[in-house]
Amino acid sequence: MKSLLKVYALVSLSVMCVACCNQPAPQSQIEEPDIQHVVMIGMDGLAGHLVEAADMPTMKQMMAQGAWTLRSRSALPSVSAVNWASAYMGVSTDMHGYLQWGSRVPDFEPAEVGENGITPTIFTALRRYDATKRTSAFFEWDVHACLIDSVAVSAFYHIPMRDGHSEDLTAAFIEEITQQKPLFTMAIYDSPDVEGHEFGWGSPEYMARLTVLDSHIAEIVEATKSAGIYDKTLFILVADHGGIDKGHGRTTPEEMNAPLVFFGPGVKQGYEIESAVMRYDLAPTIAHILGAEAPEVWRGKALTQIFE
Repeated sequence: MKSLLKVYALVSLSVMCVACCNQPAPQSQIEEPDIQHVVMIGMDGLAGHLVEAADMPTMKQMMAQGAWTLRSRSALPSVSAVNWASAYMGVSTDMHGYLQWGSRVPDFEPAEVGENGITPTIFTALRRYDATKRTSAFFEWDVHACLIDSVAVSAFYHIPMRDGHSEDLTAAFIEEITQQKPLFTMAIYDSPDVEGHEFGWGSPEYMARLTVLDSHIAEIVEATKSAGIYDKTLFILVADHGGIDKGHGRTTPEEMNAPLVFFGPGVKQGYEIESAVMRYDLAPTIAHILGAEAPEVWRGKALTQIFE
């Protein structure tokens, strides 16, 4: 009798094991967002502390429906070439070597240069990832051409402001989006830095320019809808530094803190990023979103907490 019970127990256990093995694996509750395009819009000199008072409905809607911080911190000094280099290269001043406002080449030897003679940028990483995918860059300040790895990017265009207006840049950027549907593209405006230096950060002229820039953002968003890629596009709004009075470059919060906004598929809604964010976290975040491998030299971190 005992032997029969042992046999029965073994058979029952075997049946249970087979049944368990044949059960479907539990499905993950987290789905990867379907992001096939990243559109980045940069505004030179947009200070984080002035966003709340600004008349920028499109940007504020993106913040309400996306992830954001107004305290993304600059590398030092808090000037343009230094911080756009950090944003593109995933490292700080001490590693990329750009030290001045308008540096076109490193002011001292970089820690590492890649195959194209420049510290690897987000364009370098995306070219390594898939050279068949189109990337592009549009900018009003010609120094950007020296910072992006112009060999790696598929196409880049210097379109300066005309009579203080940016319609030419926006029109060309919209044409790129609608006709080319690039994997990654960016438009970097020279304002409101222009108005900050001439009239002062927070001046009526500066604040009025923010409203104009917001209208450009709205046009770009509409362009992705016309192109049929809106639902698969992640938008990034970024600035290089802030400002105070009529200048920047020092270590005050007003000069060092700038906004960073993510809006698109899978991004948490109304999520304020409370952890520390540095300018050089941008490139690793874009690479992570698009599935590219971050170059080993990068020191920034991907902001994965922005996703559901």
